Amino acid sequence: MSKTYDVIILGAGPAGLAAGLYAGRSRLDTLIIEKGQDGGQIAITSEIENYPGQLLEGETGPSLVARMTEQAKKFGAERVSDVIKSLDLSGDVKKVTGNKGEYLAKAVILATGAFPRPIGCKNEAKFVGKGISFCATCDAAFFEDFEVFVVGGGDSAVEEAMYLSKFARKVTIIHRREELRAAKSIQEKAFANPKLHFMWDSVVEEADGDELLSKMVIKNTKTGELTTVEADEEDGMFGLFGFIGLLPNTKLYEGAVDMENGYIRTDDNMHTNLPGVFAAGDLRVKSLRQVVTAAADGAIAAMQAEHYISNLK
Repeated sequence: MSKTYDVIILGAGPAGLAAGLYAGRSRLDTLIIEKGQDGGQIAITSEIENYPGQLLEGETGPSLVARMTEQAKKFGAERVSDVIKSLDLSGDVKKVTGNKGEYLAKAVILATGAFPRPIGCKNEAKFVGKGISFCATCDAAFFEDFEVFVVGGGDSAVEEAMYLSKFARKVTIIHRREELRAAKSIQEKAFANPKLHFMWDSVVEEADGDELLSKMVIKNTKTGELTTVEADEEDGMFGLFGFIGLLPNTKLYEGAVDMENGYIRTDDNMHTNLPGVFAAGDLRVKSLRQVVTAAADGAIAAMQAEHYISNLK
């Protein structure tokens, strides 16, 4: 018969690893299940500047998450690499079924995160972290005095473009339609910003360059005309930010827990609508998705799981 853990944590990003650390430190029998590499979105972040207590020089996403992984390991969290296929989150014992087997626990913390919707251009993956980014808060400072392009036309895209204008010398919004979808109040601020420019009826077809992004092909959605944009010769590169939405990794939980637009609803203590089931990090409904908030969610979820388990009869 399968072992019954105190808590199973699905996902080994900052939320899952923080939950593993706190759960292990609370002497809970803890299992972290991750299908890929640790770190989630920060695993592809080349530089990190805004995590409290990080190394001031030379901190990368992989280096930060490596220390998180070791901390969780230090406090006894077990690890399994597996792809989860189904869950039964009802009852006092939750069942998680993966390709490699079945896992049982008294409590489950859902921490599988969310990922940015891809821009959808050719060679996109090659330049992520090398000119292409999906987080202005994370990476704006790296484009100080450079030219930056933003893909999108909703509230998030326009707000992030205005944020980027504090760093970049010029920001151009590339939007597939002839007018923005952002709220009128946001649009008014954008149009009044002298650093903001607009490419209407346009999509990015292809990204190019040597090691860094320095060229891209733009397609006009109405005429089909292709335009090549190249970096200023002195710069040697430019930034391309995608803000066309996030895709939460929650498909597995559909019908099991309450959601809002694909994100899991929780209270302030990370409780879902199911007893003994908690959610932490970017997959839950929240206002800010950053490493620091994901880690905080994970800590809270673990401590709430401990309280839940201690009260089980």
